[in-house]
Amino acid sequence: MTRNIRVLVGKPGLDGHDRGAKVVAAALRDAGMEVGYSGLHKSPAALVTLALQEDVDVLALSILSGAHMALFTRIMELLRENDLEDVLVTGGGIIPEEDMQALGKLGVGRLFGPGTDTSEIAAYIREWFQNSPRAAEQGA
Repeated sequence: MTRNIRVLVGKPGLDGHDRGAKVVAAALRDAGMEVGYSGLHKSPAALVTLALQEDVDVLALSILSGAHMALFTRIMELLRENDLEDVLVTGGGIIPEEDMQALGKLGVGRLFGPGTDTSEIAAYIREWFQNSPRAAEQGA
């Protein structure tokens, strides 16, 4: 028996707008995933600690503040320090294409902009999970 994909939707930094994060969290839950929401104003360290404690497969970040380069970079560093390189880091917000490409080189997965259909996000996460070592461990 395989378990559901575990996702933590996080709001790092000082960004106080979480409607989109809550919509994505609900959509992923409706798609059969096990979803937690961090709440607002979490530090990168707090999000990585939550990811570790909850044994998540995916850390999905919503960043609208413009601090995406610093926040994603720090989270990727902390995940490596905690041996969580197999966690998919994805997310979205107001992120220019050139920054998306730079973050991809750091190991960040696909990033989604405003207006993305939530079924596209769920499909991306499912496809990633099916090809991940985590799925193999679960016999998926």
